[in-house]
Amino acid sequence: MYIVKSVKELLEVKKGLKGSIGFVPTMGALHQGHLSLIQQARVENENLIVSIFVNPTQFLEGEDLDAYPKKDEADIKICELAGVDILFMPTIDAMYEKDELLISAPAIRGYILEGEKRAGHFDGMLQIVMKLLNISSASKAYFGKKDAQQLALVTQMVKNYFMSVEIIPCDIVRDEQGLALSSRNVYLSKEEKHRALCLPNSLKKATELIMAGELNSHIIKQEMLKVLNIADNIEYVSIVSREFKELKKVELGSSIILVAARVGKPRLLDNLWI
Repeated sequence: MYIVKSVKELLEVKKGLKGSIGFVPTMGALHQGHLSLIQQARVENENLIVSIFVNPTQFLEGEDLDAYPKKDEADIKICELAGVDILFMPTIDAMYEKDELLISAPAIRGYILEGEKRAGHFDGMLQIVMKLLNISSASKAYFGKKDAQQLALVTQMVKNYFMSVEIIPCDIVRDEQGLALSSRNVYLSKEEKHRALCLPNSLKKATELIMAGELNSHIIKQEMLKVLNIADNIEYVSIVSREFKELKKVELGSSIILVAARVGKPRLLDNLWI
């Protein structure tokens, strides 16, 4: 496995690759969720590039940029064992100049839900993802469904800018109790981790209601809120189409139920694709 830390070095090493390139962008602190993306990319492509880069432009003032978990040695070992061909670990200076062209999230879908709670976050996310997709020359790039709005916006960016990469959505990976895996879960105490189960449990409640024939979004959200009331702060519960338009009724086969809440310090996300 090549470990490269500059764009020039990556482009040089990449010259030796033949065939399709699978790409998995990460911010490190790799867990089983990341590994599932890496494993799928490994199976589906002749070459595999993984990036680890904690992107400063997608963190807002007061967020946990400086405290974001870093486990470089463990991450390198995970990538070696998973059969990664190139691990790209650039510095901030390698990825950004002082006076850059900017990318803006779409005016509607980029400023609801996560975009409303974290104004400007998606601008920075799209900026770095475009850079990484271009640098990697990926045939396919793999993104988890847990960050559903991010996934939708990256897919839209690829479409709007006529980029020749296929975005592959990958299912959420959960722990034994059902909590969606996240690098920020390490911040949870034992008690907080137990309370954090209210997120997947609220989605289970929604599933039960839908299976019983209840499709009214308002009723489903009200029942979910009852389950979520042990969280420290419920930021939103939303039922949207795949295009992120609010739905009055669940549309089977084309809806997403999203929830965001704080439990202790961490801000947690979860969702259910119906």
